[in-house]
Amino acid sequence: MALSHPRSKHWLGRGTAEPHMTGDPMRDLQRHDNALPDPPQTAEMVADQRSVPRFTLLIRAAKLVTEDSEYLCVVRDASEKGISVRLFHPLPPEVPIRLEMPNGDRHALERVWEEDARAGFSFPEPVPMEQIVESPSQFARRGLRVRLHVPCELFAGVTKAEATIVNLSQQGAQISTQLPLSLLQRIKIRAEGMPEVAGKVRWRRNGQYGLSFEDTFQFAQLAALAFELQRGT
Repeated sequence: MALSHPRSKHWLGRGTAEPHMTGDPMRDLQRHDNALPDPPQTAEMVADQRSVPRFTLLIRAAKLVTEDSEYLCVVRDASEKGISVRLFHPLPPEVPIRLEMPNGDRHALERVWEEDARAGFSFPEPVPMEQIVESPSQFARRGLRVRLHVPCELFAGVTKAEATIVNLSQQGAQISTQLPLSLLQRIKIRAEGMPEVAGKVRWRRNGQYGLSFEDTFQFAQLAALAFELQRGT
C-alpha cells in the first residue's frame, strides 16, 4: 500500500505507517515516556541507588544489540552499575544483549527486570557515566541506523527488481541491488511487514545505494518496524 500524505496517517501496525514531517519526534517520545510508571523496587535496588549516583536521561536514544538483531530503545536512568530503558516491543528471551550508544560504543548487559514497556539491566563491570551521558564521538552525530538483512522489492519506474535492506533509519535506508540506479532517481521499496516507501537515491557504490525517504518515520514507528522486519527473517 502506498504511503499517503504524512499529515493524514495513523500507525495501525503491520503494513501501514505514519511518517513524521512536523514537530519534534523525540519530544513526542519524551511525553509518552514520562507517562509510564516506574517499576517496583526492592530493598536491594533502593540500597544500590543510595550508594551510586543516578542520572535521569529522558530521551537518550540507543540500541539493544544481540548476536543477530538490533532493537531501538531510549535510556531513561543510568548509573555506573546499570541502566533502565524504554522499550517499544518485547525483548527476545534468553539471549545475550549489549547496549550500543549512538557513537558505536558497546557495553555488555545483564537482565534484571522487564515490564510495561520498560526494562532494567546491570553492567557486569562499572561503566564511566560520561560514556553514557555524553556518548563522545569524533564523528558528527547522525540518526540511529538499525542494521538489517531483509529482502525487499524495488520499483524504479516500470521496472521491478529484487533488493536487500542493509540498514534503516528514520530518514532513509541503505539497500543493495543488481539493478543499476542513478543519483536522485526516485524509487520505491516494499518488504513483508513494511509499507511501500518512496525515496531518492543519494549515493551509490558497488551495488550499494543510500536512499532518503520522502516521508520520515517517527522514532517509535522505526523501533516497531525494525522489530517486525527482524522477527520475519
